[in-house]
Amino acid sequence: MSEHLKYIQSPADLKKLNSAQAKELASEIRHFLVQSVSKTGGHLGPNLGVVELTIALHRQFTSPRDLIVFDTGHQAYVHKLLTGRQDFTNLRQKGGLSGYPSRAESAHDVVENSHASTALSWAEGISRARKMDRKDDWVVAVIGDGALTGGMAWEALDTIAEEAGDKLIVVVNDNGRSYAPTIGGLAHHLDAIRTNPHYEKALSWGKRHLKSKGMPGELAYDALHGLKAGVKDVLVPDMMFENLGIKYTGPVNGHDISALEFAFARAKEYGAPVIVHTITEKGRGYTPAEQDIADRFHAVGKIHPETGLPIAPARFGWTAVFADEIVKIAREDERIVGVVAAMMQPVGLLPMYKQFPDRVIDVGIAEQNALTMSAGLAYGGKHPVVALYSTFLNRAFDQLLMDIGLHDEPVTVVLDRAGITGSDGPSHNGMWDMSIAAIVPGMKLAAPRDETRVRQSLREATSWQEGPTLVRYPKGSIGSDIEAIGVLNGEPDTKWAAHIGAPEIIAEAGSGDVEILILALGAFAQTGIEVARLLSEGAHVRVVDPLWAMPLDSRVGEAVSAADLVVTIEDGLAQSGFAAVLNSWMQQNDCFTPTKNFGIAKQYLEHASRDQVINELGLEPAQIAETVQRTMRGLKLS
Repeated sequence: MSEHLKYIQSPADLKKLNSAQAKELASEIRHFLVQSVSKTGGHLGPNLGVVELTIALHRQFTSPRDLIVFDTGHQAYVHKLLTGRQDFTNLRQKGGLSGYPSRAESAHDVVENSHASTALSWAEGISRARKMDRKDDWVVAVIGDGALTGGMAWEALDTIAEEAGDKLIVVVNDNGRSYAPTIGGLAHHLDAIRTNPHYEKALSWGKRHLKSKGMPGELAYDALHGLKAGVKDVLVPDMMFENLGIKYTGPVNGHDISALEFAFARAKEYGAPVIVHTITEKGRGYTPAEQDIADRFHAVGKIHPETGLPIAPARFGWTAVFADEIVKIAREDERIVGVVAAMMQPVGLLPMYKQFPDRVIDVGIAEQNALTMSAGLAYGGKHPVVALYSTFLNRAFDQLLMDIGLHDEPVTVVLDRAGITGSDGPSHNGMWDMSIAAIVPGMKLAAPRDETRVRQSLREATSWQEGPTLVRYPKGSIGSDIEAIGVLNGEPDTKWAAHIGAPEIIAEAGSGDVEILILALGAFAQTGIEVARLLSEGAHVRVVDPLWAMPLDSRVGEAVSAADLVVTIEDGLAQSGFAAVLNSWMQQNDCFTPTKNFGIAKQYLEHASRDQVINELGLEPAQIAETVQRTMRGLKLS
């Protein structure tokens, strides 16, 4: 194995290598990635696919003077290695490297870009600003892993040609995949280019012609692509991009550093925004990834590097419960249609797709389309179940509010990775969804605490035909069921409240009137029980799981009115989530019971484990109990 990598402290060091050494470096980087990421977990497949591409970019451009914007950011591990960040020991862990570009880490990083399809807009804006300031540096946007299926990418392409300047290059990293194979008309078009045998024939002829003539410039470029070779049936998508006013070049072998460097050098000569279409293979060079049909090892936990097998098999998790139950529901109700945005396996819709392929729709990385199309499906008599990571609902707020909510369409949104996720960092914590849902009139939101309640709330949501419902649950393994010891008495105040189960009492200590009422949602139900145990000496404490947090059940309101102190614990923004809904109800109903609200602070949470984040936010049972005791003393309740 060569030892070039340890001498690469900045992109300038790359330019000292000859072509053979650059190729050796690529092999060394792949070995490093497999050995390092297997110990920590992370995005392996995407980075194995962009090794040569990233090397060529840094050899042809001068970062950070020339800016490279990655879309999506999970393909930037190689970029980190080439910009002086080679300690992957604590990748995605507290104090270690982020799994995405990070301005706090390096001047070479531009955007913490883990929400796809945004890089072209960033690059366009930067390029326009530089043009206004008469700066002569390049801006390069690397878009791939299915990100061209997102609407924002096409909105940006539509305006890039206008006034974005002549120093903007768009590199299409075309690996035919996002998580799973990329879908949609554009993907099929690019695939046709990629697999056209005439392109290979023309390219071969062009290389021979170039070698024999030694022609530089425009003629050599044309020769390389066989465009003046008499091969008239070469398929190039000039019309698709050039009708937008953007020059196109490619396809280029994304694993041939010399070919890539030639393409980038040629792109600089155009004097206008240009697209360089590169063909890469996700997971390249690592057999277990290449043989993984599902997602080419898009993201892995800790694995054995030799085999790719997980070191510790994943325990049965929240996603698996949803995956199992939605198949059962779909089998019973033919109106159920699954909708997913490029992540069928990660969100649990793959089993349904295998059984009902005509009833699961993958729209690509296009959450806005997913939501509004689902409104149309509901209008047409279906009951769509849209499965997303919680963080990606942020991208479709207007569609949830104005297409689904305004029209009262029966659409169920199921949010995976809700609340604190930890290691993926600020953009992936699913901490915004309850705040978003609280704004939508008529939205019903469940935060199930265990497996039984996931299945129950999913069935209640999909059987409801009068407006939107949302079911949220966290990342990871699921614990044992937390059985109810009773329910809150009282009559349901709405048709919806009569449709679902009554809020459940899950723990109680003491007798007499309830002094402390703990409302613990979803993943924090067990925390609520532990807090009650710590507070139980000398006080009557009751822990209630509302089951459906929104709208507030009147039976919860009655329990709040009867208590001396109400404590809320939620895996979301306390200032604008469930606690805000409760406080609003209390104001409207002249309820003046003191409250103490615990949840995620309104801030961006840096990458760390879930437990570490919980500790830093003061959300461990002992921390909550101590705060509640201080509050009680202040209120003279103890």
